[in-house]
Amino acid sequence: MTAKTVLVTGATRGCGRAIAVELGRGGATVYVTGRTTRGSSSPMQRSETIEETAELVDAAGGRGVPVRCDFTSVADVDALRERVEAESGGLDVLVDDVWGGDPFVDFERPYWESSLDDALTLVHNALDTHLIALHRLLPLVVRRPGGFVIEVTDGDDDEYVGAGIPYYLAKCGVRALGRALGAELAGRGCVGLSVTPGFLRSEAMLDLFGVAEPNWRDAVTGAGGPDFALSETPYYLARGVAALVNDPDAARFAGRTIASWTLMREYGVTDVDGTRPDWGRWYAEVHKAGRNPAEVDPAPYR
Repeated sequence: MTAKTVLVTGATRGCGRAIAVELGRGGATVYVTGRTTRGSSSPMQRSETIEETAELVDAAGGRGVPVRCDFTSVADVDALRERVEAESGGLDVLVDDVWGGDPFVDFERPYWESSLDDALTLVHNALDTHLIALHRLLPLVVRRPGGFVIEVTDGDDDEYVGAGIPYYLAKCGVRALGRALGAELAGRGCVGLSVTPGFLRSEAMLDLFGVAEPNWRDAVTGAGGPDFALSETPYYLARGVAALVNDPDAARFAGRTIASWTLMREYGVTDVDGTRPDWGRWYAEVHKAGRNPAEVDPAPYR
């Protein structure tokens, strides 16, 4: 990745942060974009900042460039594009990981009993932002044959598993963008696709379950439940993404949604603890088979 230029949207935390770091590990210049800075918090009210992510990129061996950008604002994205164009001339990799929907998800009530304002805000934050980012930033990618555009979603198919209609629409929409980008970019010598983690052990998820990374397994018998034994850090997907963009035959994945466990099988990547969580196999062999997760040994699935 030396001499490559990367831009990651939603790089403040989670998969966006980890992907920025792992691509920076290869020597890339990474524009780390998001809304939370050390001087200004976003409505997510999280403590992580784009400056922290940029410092992690630097420590990994790349060059992190933090740029505050609200992807609901066309003016913000225009300013970002102008800066990247002036400083780097174009982009080799665009990773689109904007989300901003957590406070507006309602997993408990039927859609018709939930807040319509929250539903519309979720979709606006999760899909309109991607359209704005792609419209303004794709020109920087297509001018460099061999580029990548990677959409980050949740789930590798469109099966509805009860997560709520607005959330389902948002994540299906991002997968659809990956399919469309695969077709649109193929004639430009670039690769477009989507990627997804499994049960993500993000900073917010750890907080939700009242654990930290060193003792995350305590939540398996607590708030996280038995499925949490198959959880993965954001770096698991990120390592797979780094392997993907360095694969000279990556175009075979164009238009697909590639899961962390698929990337593991393809490239042999491991999570930070050396394990290989396989959420896809766990879901198929435990949940779809009607087995009780609490009665299944998770060890063979890691």
